[in-house]
Amino acid sequence: MIVLRVVTVDDWALWRDLRLASLADAPEAFHSRLADWVGASEAQWRERLDTPGRYFVADLDGRPAGMVCGMPPDAVGVCDLLSLWVAPFARGHGVGDALVGAVVDWAGEQGAERVALHVVVGNHVASGLYLRNGFVDQGIVGGIADGMVERRMERVLAASPAVGL
Repeated sequence: MIVLRVVTVDDWALWRDLRLASLADAPEAFHSRLADWVGASEAQWRERLDTPGRYFVADLDGRPAGMVCGMPPDAVGVCDLLSLWVAPFARGHGVGDALVGAVVDWAGEQGAERVALHVVVGNHVASGLYLRNGFVDQGIVGGIADGMVERRMERVLAASPAVGL
């Protein structure tokens, strides 16, 4: 059974454990590096979770199994989906789909028109997850940092029903 929950600054230790696990498991998938966060203080982890946005953790059968964050809409109505990771024991059980769905639903509640993300070229599992969840490949991202080549993917959210019609 998958249970999603929103985490806050008070859940910093849980977020820390998942984030460090993600960076150790898939260093090629993230701009942050394990060395950037190993040894970070409680205050640093709390500050990270105090950044505007929504932070979700998924539990699978009572065990922390994945994480994701959604950033608030920008001036043109785009929310960013960041830091999605699913623990190896939970892959193939719908955890990734649940986490993506949580961010998409939250973005819609925030009035966003689209959800966007970047995925490293060659990460076919992640790309497949996003395609399966309605994201469309927008092409290679310019200004590549850290030598990472990424593709931008976006999902258009359903339009709000017109009022008074």
